[in-house]
Amino acid sequence: MILPIYAYGQPVLKKVAVPIEADYPDLQELIASMWETMYHADGVGLAAPQIGLGIRLFVVDTLQLDDDDEKKAKINGFKKVFINAQKVEEDGTPWTYEEGCLSIPRIRGDVERPEFVRLRYLDEQFVEHEETFTGVNARVVQHEYDHIEGVLFTEKLKPLKKRLIQRKLEDIRVGKIKTDYKMKFAATK
Repeated sequence: MILPIYAYGQPVLKKVAVPIEADYPDLQELIASMWETMYHADGVGLAAPQIGLGIRLFVVDTLQLDDDDEKKAKINGFKKVFINAQKVEEDGTPWTYEEGCLSIPRIRGDVERPEFVRLRYLDEQFVEHEETFTGVNARVVQHEYDHIEGVLFTEKLKPLKKRLIQRKLEDIRVGKIKTDYKMKFAATK
């Protein structure tokens, strides 16, 4: 089922998400709905807070980036579910890349992140993994991990860029934007 994506300004996007247990109600259906919602919105990742749930769950599919063009063919993408993820290590030379977010449509900006991240997480069968991600894969994982920590990519932008997007962010918060996917906006003042 395609779910509405919570827009910038929704309080759930700014809260640290809580861990879940294997008996979380309808977990497999929720994961299936997250994949469907993400693909419908042309995303490569989606975190539970973006659909209004303050739980430590996100999905990532960078396989679709492998096909984009020859330059990106070296991504070696993956498709994974991350439950109760915890950052073990983040290191390497920071590099800048333009990011966007389904919760903040039509705003993009350069974000600097370390080149690799190591996470400990559970998959959809609650099997524990510890894995290192690099390059674009690391960036997508870091972006989605930030969502379960209550951090948005706009907070990582340079001060001038933050000032330049303030009006656009307010328009998103109050629903003055059209998207090709269903969104849930914060209440107006």
